This record gives sequence, C-alpha cells and structure tokens, in this order.
Amino acid sequence: MKKLLILAISLMFLSISCNDSKKKKNIKKEEPISIQTPAFNPDSAFHFVKAQTDFGPRVPNTEAHRKCALFLQAELERYCDTVIVQPFTALTYDGVKIHGKNIIGSFFPEKQKRVLLAAHWDSRPFADNDPNPANRDKPVDGANDGASGVGILLEIARQLKEKKPEIGVDIIFFDAEDWGTPGGQNIDGDWWALGSQHWARNPHVPNYKANYGILLDMVGAPNAKFLQEGISMHYAPQIVAKVWAKAYQLGFKDYFLNFPGNHITDDHLYVNRIARIPMINIIHQDHSTGTGFVSTWHTLQDNISNIDKHTLYVVGTTVLAVIYDER
Repeated sequence: MKKLLILAISLMFLSISCNDSKKKKNIKKEEPISIQTPAFNPDSAFHFVKAQTDFGPRVPNTEAHRKCALFLQAELERYCDTVIVQPFTALTYDGVKIHGKNIIGSFFPEKQKRVLLAAHWDSRPFADNDPNPANRDKPVDGANDGASGVGILLEIARQLKEKKPEIGVDIIFFDAEDWGTPGGQNIDGDWWALGSQHWARNPHVPNYKANYGILLDMVGAPNAKFLQEGISMHYAPQIVAKVWAKAYQLGFKDYFLNFPGNHITDDHLYVNRIARIPMINIIHQDHSTGTGFVSTWHTLQDNISNIDKHTLYVVGTTVLAVIYDER
C-alpha cells in the first residue's frame, strides 16, 4: 500500500507540475513599449543653419542679431510647448555693454525628468584667427561656430513636436558666447559664454533642474572629429559614455572618437559649475592645427560653404536617439 500511495502522490505532483508549466508558458511577459526614434532630416537642419547665416554675422547689438533672435523665437514657438526669451546685459572684456537674449523652448515643462540641449547662437565679432591680417577686425558668419548646433537643435525640436518623447526636454540657445578675448591676450575674468553664465545664475524656471545636458558647438564641418572633451569628462563622464556608446551603436565611430580631448571653456563649463547640471560638450577638435580646432575657426571661412550635411546628420541622429532612449 505504501508503494501504491507513494506512486499516487508522485503522479499527482507530476500532474500539478505539468499544469503549472503549461500555465507559465501561456503567461506573456510585459515588454516595455519602445518609441522608435524619428529620422533626422539633414536637409532641414542645413536649411536652419543657412537661415541664420543669411542674416549675416549675429554679433550682439547689431541688426542681424536682432532679426535672428526673432527668427529663432518664432521657430521654437512653432514646435515647443512653451518659449521664454531671457534678455540680459553684460560687459565684454573690451568694455562694450552688450544686450543679449537667451532663447529657451521646452517640451513637457511639467515633467520632472528632463534633458537640456543647448548651443550658442551668436557669432564672433572679429576674425582674429584669419590667415589674412586685413580680415581680423571683420565679424564672422559663424556657420559652424554657433549656427550648426542651433540648426541641429531646431530640427530636433521639429521632430519632438511630431513624435513626443517620454521625458521633458529644454532647448536653450545661449547668447554672447563668442565675444571672448582674442588669442594671445590674457585678461583676468570669465569673458567667454556670457549668456550661459547669466542663465546658470538666473535659470528661466526657479530651481530648474535637469538630469543632464548636451551642448553642441562646431558640429557641422566635413569629416568632423568629436573627441571626449576634458571638462565633460571631469563633470559628466557617465553622459559622455552614454552618448558615445549610442554613436558607436549607430555606426558613427569615425566621428565620435574614443580619445581624450582638450578642456574647452564653453557654455557647459558654467552649466556644470554654477547650475550644477552635468553637461557635456560635443565639439569638433583637431590636434593637427595650431588652435586645436577646425581650420575655419574664427576666420571668414566659417561660412555656409563649409557646412556638411552628413556631419549634421551624424550629430543630430545621435542626440535624437539618446533622447528617445530615455524613459
């Protein structure tokens, strides 16, 4: 009887086990919903870059600067949920009182998880690095140094309106970044990135916080090389790793190099140091030139003829993919 009882009990447990196994097979796992990244349009981005340079050099206190500010505000108002223009005054290294405007567009301003995207929209008031001395007092178009990052972010804004992300996104066009001291002059003070310094001390929303930020600067030259910039690696190495990993996944390793770059005083320095938001800088560096930057930097050759649509595509696609990966 014990043998029969044991056999009966064994058969009963075997039956229960089989039924449980069948039930488990029928249970479907809840897979996270994945939002497909929209396709970045390089032609549209190029159009936005050219629209800025068509105004001429966007030097603060000029008519071209005033007109471009209105254009950028109007474009962000087409796409963003809210737009804020933050006027400010600042003193340059050479004693000029400038009237600047930081232009800020937000998606889902109510969401707590946020990413900050930024670029500067002003251009250099003098081509102090031009090989021709006669050009060194002339203002620069700033197609690459300024307009390329803004053009990419305007195209990103257009895409964010069409397909909403899961997180809040703020796009800031910083003003008065590029009126710093000419090469060779050593004047005490923080003379670069005046607009981001003002914003970092006076954010557009009280107690503003973002999980991290990405700054775009000089992101439109042909065959650009984006090294892992030093200030970014100091304050936000984990964000550098995130963005570079995404670029590699997308097949852009020839642009995003796993190689240390110089420390660049740029808008992200003050966002990190003052606003305490970890922010990285995607910026073209070139160790083969005397300046460390692309050869057109701070010259009259920084014009629309030296903007490459594929570079715009590489950077824009990478940043878009990072945004749509966030939950």
